[in-house]
Order: sequence, then C-alpha cells, then structure tokens
Amino acid sequence: MPTVSPKRWWALAVLATAQFMVIMDTSIIGVALPEIQKDLGFSQGELQWVFNAYVIAFGGLLLLGGRLSDLLGARRVFTAGWSVLIGGSIVAAAAQTAWVEVVGRAVQGVGGALIAPAAMTLLMTLFAHDPRELGKAMALYGAAAPAGGTAGVFLGGVFTEWLSWPWVFIIYIPIGIATLAATGLLPAVAPRRGAIDVMGAVAVTAGLALAVFSLVRAPEIGWGSTQTVVQLLGAAALLALFFVVQRTVRQPLMPLGIWRVPRLGSANLGMTLLGAAWIPMWYFLNLYLQQVLGYGAFASGAALLPMTVLLMVFMTAITARLLGRFGAKPLIGGGLLVLALGLVWLSAVESGGSFAVDVLPASLVASLGMSLAYIPAMMAAMSGAPQEQAGLASGIVNTTYQIGSALGLAALTALATSQGAGRLGDLPALTEGFSAAFTAAAVIAAAGGLITLLVMRTEKPSAAAGQEQSEQTETGEQVGV
Repeated sequence: MPTVSPKRWWALAVLATAQFMVIMDTSIIGVALPEIQKDLGFSQGELQWVFNAYVIAFGGLLLLGGRLSDLLGARRVFTAGWSVLIGGSIVAAAAQTAWVEVVGRAVQGVGGALIAPAAMTLLMTLFAHDPRELGKAMALYGAAAPAGGTAGVFLGGVFTEWLSWPWVFIIYIPIGIATLAATGLLPAVAPRRGAIDVMGAVAVTAGLALAVFSLVRAPEIGWGSTQTVVQLLGAAALLALFFVVQRTVRQPLMPLGIWRVPRLGSANLGMTLLGAAWIPMWYFLNLYLQQVLGYGAFASGAALLPMTVLLMVFMTAITARLLGRFGAKPLIGGGLLVLALGLVWLSAVESGGSFAVDVLPASLVASLGMSLAYIPAMMAAMSGAPQEQAGLASGIVNTTYQIGSALGLAALTALATSQGAGRLGDLPALTEGFSAAFTAAAVIAAAGGLITLLVMRTEKPSAAAGQEQSEQTETGEQVGV
C-alpha cells in the first residue's frame, strides 16, 4: 500500500504554485511586448521570438523532462527546473539586447519543461493511495492553470505600467527561491534505471526551432528563396529523424505504439490546431490594443481580463460538467467552431475602433470556445491510455499544443507582416495586418472543429466519468476558483 504523506496538501500547494507560474509565464509577457520591442529594438516580425523562444524550448523538451523525471527522480528534476527557470528569469530581466532576451526566454522554457512533468509525477505519487483525494488534488492543480493565465494578464499590465517590463521576469526570482525552500515537503521519488533519448530530444527541438525561424524570415527573404526552401526542408528532415529515432532506439522519448490508443491522434490534432489559432489571437490582440487603439500596458491588461476570467470560470466550473454529460467530441469540435466565430468577429477590427465594439464581445466568444475545447481535448487524449502510459499521453498532448502555438504564431506573424502589420505608426496598415491574422486563425480553428467532428471516435460518457468530473468541479468551486 502506498505511503500516505501527512504533508501532502502542503506539498500540493507547492506543486500548484509551479503550475500557476509556468502558465503565467506564457501570459504575463503579452502585455509587456510593445515596451520590450521599443527598448531592445525588436522588429515587428522578430518580436514573436520573445514568446516563441519559451514555447519552443518548453514544448520541444517536455517529453525529455518527463523521461528525466523518471530516471533521476521527480523531486530532483523539479528542483533543477526551478533553478534553471530562475537563471533564465535573471537573464531575461537583465537583457540589454534582443538576442540576450531571446536566450533568457529559451532558458525559462527549459526550466518549465523540467518542472511541469516532474510536478505531475509528484502529484500522482502523493495522492495515488485514494482515487477521491486524487480527483480533488487534480481539480486544484488544474485550476492553477487558468488562474495563472488570468494573473499573468493583470500583473503584466501592473508591472509594465508602474514599474518596468523587466519586472515580468523579476517576479519569478523570489517565488522560485521560496519554492526551492519548500521542496522538502515533496516526496522523494526513487529514480529508475534506463537510457535517455538525447538524439530524439535534439531532433524534435531543433526541427521545431528551424521551422519557426524559416517562417519568421520568409517574408523578408522571400518564400521561394533558396534559403527559405532549404531551411524548411531541413526542419522537415529533423522532424522526420525524430520519428525514425523513436522507431529504432530501445527506450524512445515517445514510443510510437502509443498512437494506437483510441482518440489520441484526433485529440492531439485538435490540440495542435487549437494552439495554432488561440495563441496568435492572444498575441495580436495585445498588439492591436496598444499599437492601434493606443492603450497603455495596464489598460491593455485590464482589457483582456474579462476573457481570461470567463476562461477560468468556464474551465473550472462548467466545462467539467458538460464533459461528463456530452463527452469530449462535441465539446472539442463545437468549442473550436465557437473560437472560429469569435476570430471572424475580431477580423472586423478597425483602425478607429473601440474596445467595447471591436474587442470585448468578440474576445468573450473566442474565450468561450477555448474553454469548451481545451479540457475535453486533454481528457480525450489521455482517457484511452493504459495507466502506465497516462503520463506519456499527457506529455504528448501538452507538446502538440505548444508546437501548434509556435508554428501558428510564426506563420500568422509572417502573414500579418506581409499584409501591413510591420509598418509601425501606420494604423490602417497595422489593422489590416492584424485582421488578416485573425481571419487565418479563424480558418485554422474552423478546420480543427470540422475535422474533430468528422474524424474523432464517439465515446459515450459513463455515469462514473460524469460523477468524477462533478466531484472535481465541486472541489474547484469550494476553493473559489
């Protein structure tokens, strides 16, 4: 029988803080982007690297982080991850040039890729003795993600407006040190013997980075140029090498047999397209508010709070109940189509527009779509996996979301730049570029919704699943999330 830790709920607070901070790292940066661009000299097209450097490192190394957690011990990897995240935050906060900022963000992403899978392993270790306690712990841990996203939007505005943009990175230093001091509450998970698939990790991360780099540069050097074609072919070769390695090494990062799990493939495709539509929307909405409507950092963050609050409330209090009643397929497909509707609405933004007319209603519709699709896609990807592969399935679906986010943002930034978004100060041109990006994101979301409804296998939700979701939702409501 598993040992029950008397400090497990305190340990959960440490793990939830980690989840909160890792997710906040993707939202706190958005409001600060124009100030970072102005101070460090990023071009409009290059600015996305402040976001994508983190996402590429985080998404590309998540599977490796999970493997290291198994082999070296989860608490040790969790501690190492926080040390790396603190180091990356120091570099990003102190950066005086664009390339140093990008390096700092990439190092932060490496830290996040170590923290996230180790935290999940530790949570399962702490609460595996009681399925009911595990459900409550998962609800609280899951609620930390939308809470982190919401707090990031608000704090990003506060820090950038009244302090300075480096504070969006400095905040991680004291919290990280406090978390490291509290790691004694976490259980010591024994390491296991095995090998590390270094070649696979390098291939997938390098392939993703090269693909994004080529998409960023293509508008400047030409889509048909030799350099662009060679870079895209190189990225494809590296990603193909990753799959070859997974077939040939004895202990791969991602055993390809897991793709036989029902609905794993369709759920991951849905998550890829969800990330490719949602993250560019978030990115360009920040730029529209500040570069076209003239909002300051705090006002921009406050303008995005309604959609993030709606996202948090729906994810923690409503989507779980809907999932138990209707199952994953209609929520993923319908949520992506609702997201597409919100994006079409956003594509009508005007250079002389207003928040109340051009942004608020459309952003709430888009947020509703995201909140309907995200959790069901996660659950669908994991539900068919055997217990010993549940962690791998979770790592894969998180990785595909991050990869979709990075590639989608790179592609739509290239599109927006080609349509006028690179001409700072020219409000009609900026608006036309942002509108083109919203339109393309709508097409991606709509495609994801239709493919999900057509391809995903229907699975009737069981009463037990519905009850479990209801219990988790009630737990979230009890703590006011």
